[in-house]
Amino acid sequence: MKTKIVTIVFILLGMGLFAQKGMKLGIHGGLPLEEFSEELSIVAGLDLGYRWGVSEVVDLGIMTGFVNGFPEKYDRELFSADLPNIQFVPVAGSIRVWTSNSFSFGADVGQAIGINDQNDGGLYYRPAIGYLMGAQTEVNFSYTGIDLDDRTWSTLTLGVLYTFDF
Repeated sequence: MKTKIVTIVFILLGMGLFAQKGMKLGIHGGLPLEEFSEELSIVAGLDLGYRWGVSEVVDLGIMTGFVNGFPEKYDRELFSADLPNIQFVPVAGSIRVWTSNSFSFGADVGQAIGINDQNDGGLYYRPAIGYLMGAQTEVNFSYTGIDLDDRTWSTLTLGVLYTFDF
């Protein structure tokens, strides 16, 4: 069921985004914090979305993507286990406020759909600070939080976002 939902979301977003100017495509990587720091070694992901300029300083849009937490591997004399990857597909609204021509801050807020077994996902929030490196390339630093049933996924990531003008 989750696979069907994710496929439908990507198709719908793709149909709308490729007809628009300013599609965003990016990658990010980082480190897990707190509750997942013992289970995961690193986190990597892809971002896809579109933002509309509603004024000279505010952009609103939609974002989705894929986030994968790569597990630690334990190998001790009495204990040997491979932990599973932890994966999400976030679907979120996005806002950015441009304090100058180069700097922005904002957040993506929505739902993270859990992909792997026994992962129901949860509330997704990702505050970010961005720096525009050129007309189409942004470097950003973000915190990602996902409120799961009994724990909170939290990571710090560094990413690059590229804007396509069609």
